[in-house]
Amino acid sequence: MFEPLDTFVRRHIGSNEAEVGEMLQALGLDSLDALVKETVPASIRAARSLSIDASGRNGEPGEQEMLDRLQSIAARNRRTRSYLGLGYHAAQMPGVIQRNVLENPGWYTQYTPYQAEIAQGRLEALLNFQTMIADLTALPISNASLLDEATAAAEAMHMCAAIHPHLEKIERPVFFVDAACHPQTIAVVRTRALAVGIEIESGDPFACDFGSGRIFGVLVQYPTTDGRILDYAPLATLAHAGGALLVVAADLLSLALLRAPGEFGADIAVGSTQRFGLPMGYGGPHAAFMSARDEFKRQMPGRIIGVSKDSSGQPAIRMALQTREQHIRREKATSNICTAQALPAILASMYAVYHGPEGLRAIASRVHQMAVALAEGLRRAGHRLPEEPFFDTLAVELGGVASNSGGDADGLLADAARRGINLRKLGERRVGISLDERVSADDVADLLDLFGTDPQALEALAAVAARSSIPAPHARTSEILVHPVFNRYHTEHEMLRYMRRLEGRDLSLAHSMIALGSCTMKLNATSEMVPLSWPDLADMHPFVPVEQAEGYAQILSDLERWLCEVTGFAAVSLQPNAGSQGEYAGLLVIRAFHESRGEGHRNVCLIPVSAHGTNPASAVMAGMKVVPVACDADGNIEIADLEARAVEYSSRLAAIMVTYPSTHGVFEESIGRLCEIVHSHGGQVYLDGANMNAQVGLCRPGDYGADVCHLNLHKTFCIPHGGGGPGMGPIGVGRHLAPFLPGHPLVRCGGEQAIGPVAAAPWGSALILAIPWMYIAMMGGPGLERATSVAILNANYMAARLGEFYPILYRGSQGRVAHEFILDLRPFKASAGIEAEDVAKRLMDFGFHAPTMSFPVPGTLMIEPTESESKRELDRFCEAMIAIREEIREVEEGRSDRKNNPLKHAPHTAAVIASESWDRPYTRQQAVFPRDWVRDGKFFPAVGRIDNVHGDRNLVCLCPPVEEYANR
Repeated sequence: MFEPLDTFVRRHIGSNEAEVGEMLQALGLDSLDALVKETVPASIRAARSLSIDASGRNGEPGEQEMLDRLQSIAARNRRTRSYLGLGYHAAQMPGVIQRNVLENPGWYTQYTPYQAEIAQGRLEALLNFQTMIADLTALPISNASLLDEATAAAEAMHMCAAIHPHLEKIERPVFFVDAACHPQTIAVVRTRALAVGIEIESGDPFACDFGSGRIFGVLVQYPTTDGRILDYAPLATLAHAGGALLVVAADLLSLALLRAPGEFGADIAVGSTQRFGLPMGYGGPHAAFMSARDEFKRQMPGRIIGVSKDSSGQPAIRMALQTREQHIRREKATSNICTAQALPAILASMYAVYHGPEGLRAIASRVHQMAVALAEGLRRAGHRLPEEPFFDTLAVELGGVASNSGGDADGLLADAARRGINLRKLGERRVGISLDERVSADDVADLLDLFGTDPQALEALAAVAARSSIPAPHARTSEILVHPVFNRYHTEHEMLRYMRRLEGRDLSLAHSMIALGSCTMKLNATSEMVPLSWPDLADMHPFVPVEQAEGYAQILSDLERWLCEVTGFAAVSLQPNAGSQGEYAGLLVIRAFHESRGEGHRNVCLIPVSAHGTNPASAVMAGMKVVPVACDADGNIEIADLEARAVEYSSRLAAIMVTYPSTHGVFEESIGRLCEIVHSHGGQVYLDGANMNAQVGLCRPGDYGADVCHLNLHKTFCIPHGGGGPGMGPIGVGRHLAPFLPGHPLVRCGGEQAIGPVAAAPWGSALILAIPWMYIAMMGGPGLERATSVAILNANYMAARLGEFYPILYRGSQGRVAHEFILDLRPFKASAGIEAEDVAKRLMDFGFHAPTMSFPVPGTLMIEPTESESKRELDRFCEAMIAIREEIREVEEGRSDRKNNPLKHAPHTAAVIASESWDRPYTRQQAVFPRDWVRDGKFFPAVGRIDNVHGDRNLVCLCPPVEEYANR
């Protein structure tokens, strides 16, 4: 009677007991445990159940109970007014954007837009993002976001190295970093440089010796971390004369008023879009940006959205230069960042669309005038400020008598803390104040009072501020955001309709299952998402004193403990804010471990040819030499070849990177032997956790021999993929590696011998860690184990159904697949001229997103249903695939033309079906309603099949011309 009714496990797992029984019966089994025994090798099965019980009463908790528990934890965070700056500022997300994008599963549940025909909405939003960045920075090419400002700066360093024509001839190449950059940016750049042999020099860039020929790039902050606006045009001239590139880390909001980087000679601009309506969230997630000169576009990391045309000749948007993706380039990669922050980028672009150029200028002007008024008041109180102009940040040399401060920075900061105000310490008698969009007159009055100025003078100070202006040459004279999309939707009605129109062009989990192998597109429950909008979590600056963040400390501690329990490891770092960044961090930890033992020469990383493409990319970025290991005909790692490579490189072996279950969707029996071989030759075992959804509760990497494992919280633990980010990729490590977990220059974290930070914030995108906290807390140990078992059941059930019609490429020793499986479509190219892409596009006509296409094997589809999909949905997808097989057979038997058939013309748009002419040898009904159930909620792709080759040959990466908006 006293147990909650709103328990979560039954809501998360798609099939009930009866449906589970039906699927088991179809497999000839009588229990989930019997299936697990046939799938997971006995040698690695967990010896005990998971010990996770967040309710504390040994029963399955309710959703509201856990929300209440988390809310009480979040309330332990102390709500303060933080003027710390350092790239993080309080911002105001318009309600129409928060409700209709951030909190809308029609926006946050999609995957990366590889199937562009059913992703036109978010692609347009990302194109808006690129246009916004290119416009504000005055650099013509932009990517569609990176992880955070610090990693964007590090990516810019690698990009400068890749561009330099003779870098290999420089004995000790130098990337110069201005000491006036944000400290976390400097630290991340140092971390990334160390692994690849680049030297970092820091100091005054205007005093650089560019004549030495060693400096290939220079990074500056604009405005500087202490707020000064400097003229970098002379520096650009000096750098270019010395063969170096100028990288500018710019404050995006300031560029509404300040001269753009591209206008004073910058080659690359990076930064964060956090100020464009995104909550600070104790560090993220936020979309970073990068823009550059046009001639550098093919060296730019990350994703670029471009305009092409579809099969009807109409404009269509897709990811340009897709083969540039770093995971495809494997060991030839120049970056390990193949992930982005799509959802935060979309939110930032919508902020710009809603406010428009005038709105952005008004916001920026208000922030600046508040700073001017405050500066004038501080000067009147006897404090000193730098002579250089500023935008929103003041470096104050204490000279007057600040209230209760004792005349020094520590005293002032202590008094400020008692008032609920956080300021930045810059020196013994020097403090920093950064204002933001949410600053009010009362806030400025409180600051004036803190510094010993009469708050009653505020009106007079405001009059002084109103007469001020940014002086030449720093003031912006060029227009911003001139495209119609930024000048049309400024009322809430219009904005709402625009966002809904874009949403309607995207297929998401709100429509149907997305069975992407290796991506784990499971339920993102509403109760998991609710906490993201709580001010106690959303409004926290990442560098507040730790005693003000007790709630976050508890969330982080709980999550670390639970993930250690799930993986069997001794310690976890939550800093990496992407799976690829987790890989990179794990390899750096291994490298530091070897160096601590006097074995820094160990630099060989063994990687099976079946591994995720991010693996070799990350190994190269960590300064390792990649050596491939062969797989046998059944897709398993060839142990004999592994042993031969381990012997060959024994003295230099640093690690092996292995995905488990394998990328082929199989629990390989030899995983324990693999770990033994590598360890016997002094190496460490890095386990890629992309397929952890097949392991949780059944086996633990730390138990069967792995030393490091990254966890994709956006896969296994329910953080939504967001159309291509955000993600989180924390790493678990064995006890011997725990001392080397990443640290941070501003907040104590990581191990005693910590490597440098890999992300800008100490706990990465901390805000979204509330999602896996809720998921694990609501599921508990038994629920997590059942979810894994059902995920394996769903995959085997689908493999059994579809195996009658398509070859299943790989199976385990007892004929079972893991949580995913591969359909081999290669025979159909010869028999019918049909390729995997044709099947992928035809699935859109049935209302489905295609499974992972041509990975890890070209010409195949990799299907992962997850535990959240019901038997009914699995059957619908199977029926669609069986119907497509029938259409292929019609071609094979000559009843359908090899080039003029539903698969080759797929997907079919409403415009094509509604056209007056129809000259195809199949009916319109077969085109769009191939089965009766498709009529129910039919999803029409917004465009026909996109011509990728045309788009790459005619690269257009900004919003379409004005005339194309005439009829919108």
